[in-house]
Amino acid sequence: MKGARWQGLVFPLGLLLLGEAAFAWSHIQSDSIAAPSAALLAGYDALTDGSMLQATGDTMFAAIAGLSIGGGVGLLLGLVLGTAPVLDRLMEFTIEAVRPIPSVALIPVALLVYGFGYRMEIAVVTFSSTWPVLIMTRSAIAGIEPRLIEVARALRFNFAQRVWKIVLPAALPRIFVGFRLAAGVALIVAVTCEISANPIGLGYGMMMAEQSLHPDLMLAFLVWIGVVGWCWNWTMITAQKRLFGPAALVEPAR
Repeated sequence: MKGARWQGLVFPLGLLLLGEAAFAWSHIQSDSIAAPSAALLAGYDALTDGSMLQATGDTMFAAIAGLSIGGGVGLLLGLVLGTAPVLDRLMEFTIEAVRPIPSVALIPVALLVYGFGYRMEIAVVTFSSTWPVLIMTRSAIAGIEPRLIEVARALRFNFAQRVWKIVLPAALPRIFVGFRLAAGVALIVAVTCEISANPIGLGYGMMMAEQSLHPDLMLAFLVWIGVVGWCWNWTMITAQKRLFGPAALVEPAR
């Protein structure tokens, strides 16, 4: 199984080798693209001098903070709406009207309110991270066996007891899937904020490399963002499997 996973590297490594060979044979000199070896060296220099690690810390701080706040809000709203069908119907139009707003459309608003810096980026990431958790929480609660709810009513559980003893244990694996989806969205939105407006983080480093005509460093940042995203997703998947075991096989509809 592990060997099969490593086989997935054959195609991207083959593309890198082809790209390196194309540069070596054609002697391309460009301000917009660089050979894979040049990008690798530029990335190594950026890592060793600490600039790329500092940018990574800035991006991940904003992504994790926004995910924590947005995920918490989404979880709370999902629990309330999922356990209160009347309130869920009343709020359905409002949620469906606000949810489709692109997160990046809020960047100008966040800039006006917070200015440049972490708060602006965290605010936008928070908005984008709320919806996957909210939707998955509502869906998970709707899928709970009705007899469990009947048992809670028979035992005269109050709202807090019903949520803590019945709803959360039954719905938690699927709720965590919502957090996994939100984690991916959080990183994407954080980098997007940095590329378009916020002068910190990996996205800003990539833009500065592009504007200073260093395509090797720009590509190094791009590849590093992919590596960070892969590690972020792997961490979430590992945590899901460790926490829930066989229940971690629950996946969102594709």
